[in-house]
Parts: sequence; structure tokens; C-alpha cells
Amino acid sequence: MNSNISRQKALELLLKYNKEPYHIYHGLTVEGVMKWFAESLGYAEDREYWGIVGLLHDVDFEEFPDEHCIKAPELLSQAGVSDEVIHGVCSHGYNLTVDVKPEHEMEKVLYATDELTGLIGAVIKMRPSKSTKDLEIKSLKKKYKDRKFAAGCSRDVIEAGAQMLGWELDALFEKTILAMRSCEDSVSIELKELGLG
Repeated sequence: MNSNISRQKALELLLKYNKEPYHIYHGLTVEGVMKWFAESLGYAEDREYWGIVGLLHDVDFEEFPDEHCIKAPELLSQAGVSDEVIHGVCSHGYNLTVDVKPEHEMEKVLYATDELTGLIGAVIKMRPSKSTKDLEIKSLKKKYKDRKFAAGCSRDVIEAGAQMLGWELDALFEKTILAMRSCEDSVSIELKELGLG
């Protein structure tokens, strides 16, 4: 798998089109989550590639919210990003804004975890620790069932993603919490280095 772009260039591209600290935090978090899944699912040699797709998945969201996953191919191809990465990025908008279906396991993971990382992020903001390190599945499930909580995080997409992967929801929850735990500290450090932490 080839991205045609270094991690540094991918970060510069994210920062070019995103200024809102939350969007940068989300991009870095999804990057870390994707790297964790690459390793845990047997794709360790493609870890950086999975991470770059995660980092860039919302590249067009802040500036072009009404064209999310529609504007991304133009922005990414201008930067010389590979068609594989562009397909991966756009596939998380499947049935929402585009008809680019997640095909590779990496794309299915991105589709399933993108909204879920947002939901988990909202859950931990309410907790004294502000951390995933002491978050248990039962606490996440309680908030997940409350459709008014973090209403912008689509439960339908999360469930469709779990189905695509052939996983029970609990398994997706558990793995995504572990994935977010694995990168929580490094994301925090990088945000501080960028002057956003």
C-alpha cells in the first residue's frame, strides 16, 4: 500500500485546511486508532499507511462541510496523494455524502471507528479523569444508548461499520477504547507541540 505522501506532509495538509483544535485532535486520534488496528489485525507493515488515511480522513470537513468527502479528492490529488489513500478517505462518507464503498479492511475500520472515536471523546470529557485510561465498556454503552448524548455521532454508522467488519458492538467498543488509550498521550504531546494543547 502506497500513500505517496510522508506523515509530515500529511500533517501539513491537515493543518492547511483545518484550524479548529478539535478537528486536529480528531485527525491525530483517528491516525493513532488506525495504527493500533493495523497492528492488531495483522497489517503491521502497513501501519503508517493506515495512519495517514486516518490523519487525512476529514481533510475537507472544516472548510467544506457541505462537500465532505466530495472535495477531499481534489485537495488530496493536488498534493500528490495516491488514489488508494483518496479512496480510503472518501469511503468513510459512504451512504452519507458519497457512494464510495469501504472495501479493504482498513476502510471498514475507519468507517466503524470514526464516529465512535468522536462519541468516546465526548464521554471522556464528562469524566473526572478526562481520559480513556479508566473508561469501561459499560460506561460507554450507557452513553451510547442515550441518543441525545453526542447526538451528532451517528449510531447507525457505528452499527453498520461493526456489521461490515463482522464484529459484535461490544468488541468494536472494547477495541476502539484500547486503540484510543494507545495514542492518548502521544496525541496530547503533539497538540502541545503544535500550540493547541
